[in-house]
Amino acid sequence: MTATPDARPRGTRLPRMARRRQLLGAAQEVFVAQGYHAAAMDEIAERAGVSKPVLYQHFPGKLELYLALLDEHAENLVQRVREALASTPDNKLRVERTMEAFYDFVAGEGEAFRLVFESDLRNVAPVRARVDRTNQQCAEMIAQVIQEDTGVSSDEAHLLGMGLVGMAEVSARYWLSQHGTISQDRAEHLISRLSWRGIGAFPRTT
Repeated sequence: MTATPDARPRGTRLPRMARRRQLLGAAQEVFVAQGYHAAAMDEIAERAGVSKPVLYQHFPGKLELYLALLDEHAENLVQRVREALASTPDNKLRVERTMEAFYDFVAGEGEAFRLVFESDLRNVAPVRARVDRTNQQCAEMIAQVIQEDTGVSSDEAHLLGMGLVGMAEVSARYWLSQHGTISQDRAEHLISRLSWRGIGAFPRTT
């Protein structure tokens, strides 16, 4: 196979975790450029500058490689939301920073975000399970804050949390698709204001 112009040189021995990071980076580049179905393990190995047997030592197949990327991006989003909620006790600011976390994630991940969260693999069971779990984790963190502050039931708080996550994700994905017709700051402000006018109407118990 002819090496791609930007393929990594072979022969460098790396620690296992460093090699894994290298392989995931190469896989993301190929998946973004080719799409999942057109991407080939041969090309990913060539892009990483390793042999196919080395690639298969870390990932037994293309789906496993894709799922590893999905897990990485999903944990990134969950961590951003966790940090946003913990950054202040002011709930209005929490809403703003949570929306900012979603928009920063979408803007920062760019095409890789679309690959992970908008690909035609979303209906594949293990992919769907991971995306659903990510939304659930974000909603549960938000729901905990809502329940502590308002005294609504756990089920009600979780419904509200999922509603806010859905608003954040769908609006951020739509904003990205419009290619900068609205600035990121303005988009975040509009959605934060909409969200706060709803959730802020619930009285605090303290």
